[in-house]
Amino acid sequence: MFFWSSEANCPHRAAQSRGAAAVTEVWEKTKKEGADLGFASAPGSMAELHPPPRPATDIFGDPIDALPLWFKKGSFLRRDFDPEAYVADLRAFVPLEGLRAELRVHLASLNAELVDHLNRDYADFVSLSTRLVDVDAAVARMRAPLAELRDKVSVLRGNIASSLAALKGGLGQRAEASEAREVLELLLDAFHVVSNVEKLIEALRSIPNDLSSTDVINLEKSSIHSGIPLQGNEALVNPHKTRSVLLERIASEMNRLKFYVAHAQNLPFIENMEKRIHGASLLLDDSLRHCFISGLERKDHEALLNCLRAYAATGNVSGAEEVFRATIVFPLIQKVIPYSPSDRDGYAPSNDLEEDYQQIMKIIEAECKFLLDISSSGFHVFDFLANSILKEVLFAIRKGKPGAFSPGRPTEFLKNYKLSLDFLSDLEGYCPSRSAVAKFRSEDVYADFMKQWNIGVYFSLRFQEIAGNLDSALIATTIALVPNIPSPQGNHEGLILKQSTVLLESLKSCWRDDVLVLSCSDKFLRLSLQLILRYSTWLTSGLAARKVNTGGSNAIPSSDWAVAALPEDFIYEFKHLKAITATYRMTIKGPPVRHSPYVSGLLRPVKAFLDGERIAYLTVETRNQFLVSAAERITSRYYDLVSELVDTVRKTESSLQRIRQTAQRRGGTSTDASDNSISNTDKLCMQYFLDIQEYGRNLAELGVAASDIPAYRSLWQCVAPADRQTTITF
Repeated sequence: MFFWSSEANCPHRAAQSRGAAAVTEVWEKTKKEGADLGFASAPGSMAELHPPPRPATDIFGDPIDALPLWFKKGSFLRRDFDPEAYVADLRAFVPLEGLRAELRVHLASLNAELVDHLNRDYADFVSLSTRLVDVDAAVARMRAPLAELRDKVSVLRGNIASSLAALKGGLGQRAEASEAREVLELLLDAFHVVSNVEKLIEALRSIPNDLSSTDVINLEKSSIHSGIPLQGNEALVNPHKTRSVLLERIASEMNRLKFYVAHAQNLPFIENMEKRIHGASLLLDDSLRHCFISGLERKDHEALLNCLRAYAATGNVSGAEEVFRATIVFPLIQKVIPYSPSDRDGYAPSNDLEEDYQQIMKIIEAECKFLLDISSSGFHVFDFLANSILKEVLFAIRKGKPGAFSPGRPTEFLKNYKLSLDFLSDLEGYCPSRSAVAKFRSEDVYADFMKQWNIGVYFSLRFQEIAGNLDSALIATTIALVPNIPSPQGNHEGLILKQSTVLLESLKSCWRDDVLVLSCSDKFLRLSLQLILRYSTWLTSGLAARKVNTGGSNAIPSSDWAVAALPEDFIYEFKHLKAITATYRMTIKGPPVRHSPYVSGLLRPVKAFLDGERIAYLTVETRNQFLVSAAERITSRYYDLVSELVDTVRKTESSLQRIRQTAQRRGGTSTDASDNSISNTDKLCMQYFLDIQEYGRNLAELGVAASDIPAYRSLWQCVAPADRQTTITF
């Protein structure tokens, strides 16, 4: 620190004096404010301060004036603090008077804290004026070296900028030169490739189909002249292999040439060579096509491998697939499915594809499998299976048998559709891997083949056929009964109404093999549910209409069948037998004394038939045969029902008796052996015995001896008392 002798000689001294005067003025003002805040005198030191009173505490030791939990001091320090929003949020659960009191307490604490900070740092604040001495001189002494440093940095920055500009210019020139060199090398490589291709084409043209000794010498000279050596004597004696090898090399060079042309477009040098490149490309395509056809005809494995490599190198995959389709597949498929009926002698117009597919699969196995095996060994870019074979088969069916795709004949359509799916499955068997199968299915021709089978239209026709049959049966105005006559088709599971049998047949039709399409199984399931709902609605509405129209009012037109039906039409089983069981089981009814009313109605339909007018057309022998047959069937059914009910009741009663005896033994009581009450089973058998006696009398009135019917004898032994088991008497 430097000090000057007088203020006149040191302007910084005067500035220092003025600063001290200002600080003194601030200090005097601080003393006054300190007195106002509670200081007895100017706060000269910490000892002179009046320490704040210690807050009173409650019984638990907590300050009585402690802030409540809802009062957060940190909220006032946030940048986005909004007084109005703060008050609005708190007034919902804090009175404004309480909020104002807490704010005042917080203000007082802040004031006390401010005074505390002033008193703690008071000595440093006062000594600030004594340290502000000769500040301007110190600044002047530091300014000179800083200015000198600024000048040096400025000069250095200029030198660096000029060096950087020169460096960038050199790098730009180097990049331009490198780019020009790359273009030049590219053009030179393109020129060399074109020349090499032309030499290979010249060597290709010099290869005859059949080599003689003179041709071998000329071929050797041509190979030496073109710089393309022929390896071994095998190449000299096998012109087809040699040609395929040259074509593979030409294709490889043409692939390189395409790369060069793509990276050097719009250059005059390349434009001048376009004619040569185009000519070489045409010659390559034509020569490769002929070589591939020759290899296919001779089934030359090595020649075909070379040709496929050449096609893959040039990217002309579709060209190879089309050559195979036109050369091999087309003539073979044409023999099976000609494009027009006149192309085959004795052609019979038929849309059935079963025999065609069988012949096509034999052709594929015999004539196409060799190429499929070659293409599957590393040539995954080719798909002869789809783009050659399937494409030609689809085209042949479209031309020769367009009706095979027509759903107008649903049965033939479905048969051809399933045969086609099997055919595709057989084709997939030639795929060597799952990825090959996925690629086969992803081809456009595969999707096009599947689009030919309009399954939606087929289902619509089947829907109209199946649903129409049921609707035709349900719109009848009378109930049609199905005769209970054995037939090869069965008895329709015991159904009596014709409408019920039609429903059953319709439901079965939905799931027959010659109707169902697995891809539409959800639609056929919905159709089945719709058929059931249609029948249920028909039956429910008819019964409701019959109930409404029993008083003789006008019948509902769609429910005439129910109103016009006789009560007997709604009876299916002699269900009164089960009612007899319930009568004796649920009540304490005594032993029966007479037969049940239902017995008189068992033979009523037979008697009505025998008393009819048309019975006169039958001979006496035929009439008797009918009567005996009907009596035997009715009696057999009668026996089945009675024996089942009696057996069930006996088992139930035996179980109850065992449970009752077990409970009595546990309770310490015993059964009364002298109890001679009749059991429910005995009462039931007595009722059935009276019923079959009446039934036997009714048979006798019709001229049928009940004892001659085996089922009646079994029925008698089932329910007759022990003393009447051997003799059948009414």
